[in-house]
Amino acid sequence: MIDFDSYIKMGEPGGKERAEAWKTAIGLQAVDGLKTSEYLNETAAKHIEGDITIDQVKDLIDTYYQSKTARTPEDDDVEEADKASANIARILNEPSFTFSLHGLTSIHKRIFTGIFKHAGVLRDYEISKKEWVLDGASVSYGFAFELQGALAHDIQRERDFNYTGMDMSEIVKHIAQFTSDIWQIHPFCEGNTRTTAVFIIKYLRSLGFNVNNTTFEKNSWYFRNALVRANYQNLQKGIYKETIHLERFFRNLLMGEDNALMNRYLHIKAKELLDGATPTSTPTSTPTSLIPGNENIKRLIEAIGENQLSVKEMLVAVGLKDRPNFLEYSLSPAMNEGYVRMLYPDSPRHPRQKYLLTVKGLAAYKEIKG
Repeated sequence: MIDFDSYIKMGEPGGKERAEAWKTAIGLQAVDGLKTSEYLNETAAKHIEGDITIDQVKDLIDTYYQSKTARTPEDDDVEEADKASANIARILNEPSFTFSLHGLTSIHKRIFTGIFKHAGVLRDYEISKKEWVLDGASVSYGFAFELQGALAHDIQRERDFNYTGMDMSEIVKHIAQFTSDIWQIHPFCEGNTRTTAVFIIKYLRSLGFNVNNTTFEKNSWYFRNALVRANYQNLQKGIYKETIHLERFFRNLLMGEDNALMNRYLHIKAKELLDGATPTSTPTSTPTSLIPGNENIKRLIEAIGENQLSVKEMLVAVGLKDRPNFLEYSLSPAMNEGYVRMLYPDSPRHPRQKYLLTVKGLAAYKEIKG
């Protein structure tokens, strides 16, 4: 396996981001019990080091499998893992993202084109899946005839949701529930969890969070099982939907906590199997503060607050007159670190352009104000 951490610590321009994307892409294959080939790992290393482009990665992987004359039953799974990993790495390295039903289906299509015939196509039949964590039972997934409407509804509801005034615990709880709702619909024939993970990573980045991909890479199987537990209940057996497991995952991801993410505790018979030893929900580390160390960014966050301000209005609010210095040392860093965003991001020179805090920025603002 590649020593991703070494590439990340080296911090070479572009290499760190490529290594993090590959680390997540390969780790996510575990949600379906898949493992990548040594050839993919070697090819990924060349891409991380900047020796080849992501397009060349795809060409090399395609050629590798086209040239294989002898195939084993396991080769199909390995090929799926290799190709899906390369496609996910590409998507995660791209800054663009569309938060919509089309954006979600596009991600599925881009991950699985050349792997599944139905890439990007909503399923037209009902499904059930036996889950280890449910002792062989299945979650009740969305009805095929209402998939598009259900997805559009949930995404629009999230688009309209106002995070103002929420602390990070509240934000995490809400994001966990939104993720759970999208996954439960299970719109595609296969590849739903990997698609959901990529979609959520991209969405969280659009909200201003610097997502630590290591949490997904090391805990992708836990992530899936937590989604299952968040969407299954059997009242006769005293089993209820629980998002707490998913919340622990997102608290680690977004708040820097170190909650133990152990699959064995997610099993519906965990108490019986483990002699009643269940984990506590107490964080094992102190949550990381969202208040920036950069005083210029902190001052700008306080100045914007819950408002939408133009550059001129921000200059007045922070008591500065030098526009170029303000853009270089305050606004640009605040946007790069995910605290501030444009009101019209697709039109940077919009005549009525304003700036406002992201979800991360609003949480930092609330923390600053105490």
